[in-house]
Amino acid sequence: MAAAATGFGVGISLILAIGAQNAFVLRQGLRREHVFWICLTCALSDALLIAAGVGGFGALAAAHPWIERAMTLGGAAFLLAYGAMRLRAALRPSALAMAQGAAMPLRAALGATLALTWLNPHVYLDTLALIGAVGARYAGAERLSFGAGAVTASFAFFFALGYGARALAPLFARPQAWRWLDLGVGALMWTLAIGLLTS
Repeated sequence: MAAAATGFGVGISLILAIGAQNAFVLRQGLRREHVFWICLTCALSDALLIAAGVGGFGALAAAHPWIERAMTLGGAAFLLAYGAMRLRAALRPSALAMAQGAAMPLRAALGATLALTWLNPHVYLDTLALIGAVGARYAGAERLSFGAGAVTASFAFFFALGYGARALAPLFARPQAWRWLDLGVGALMWTLAIGLLTS
C-alpha cells in the first residue's frame, strides 16, 4: 500500500500542472463533448506510458536522443497550429458561445487528444523519466503497486477534470468567458511550443 500511495502521489503531483492536454480536456468538458472517451483516451495513454516508464523504457529513449528531438519538433508544430485555432476562435464573435460552435466529431476529438498526449515531450519526461526513476527504487510486487498507484492517479484526475468542468458551466454560459478561455488556451499552447523549441 505504501508503494501504491507513493505512486499515486507522484502521479497526481506531475499531472496537476495545467498543460495543453489538460486545457483540452477542460474545454471539452465545458462543452460536454465526448467527455468519457477523451478522459478514457488520456488515462489509457498515461497508463501505457507509466507502464513503459516503470518497466524501464526511459533507458532506451536516453540511448537514442533523436526520439526526443523528433517528438519535440512534432509537438511544437501541433501546439502552434492548435493555439492558432483557439486564438482565431476567440476573435470570431460567432464562435464565442458554447451553443453556437459546431460540435467536434468524435474522431477529430480523439485525434486531437492523442496528438496532445503523444506529441508532447513533457509527457515522456513525466512518465518515462520521472515516474520511471522513482519506480526503479521498487522491485517485484512493490513496483507493480507503485505503477498501479500512478495509473490510478491519472484516471482519477482526467475524469474529475472532464466531468468536474460542468460545475463551471454557469460561468461559461456567458460568451465573453469563452473568449477568455480560448485566448488563455491559445496563449498557453504558443508558450509551450516556444518553450519546446527554445529548450
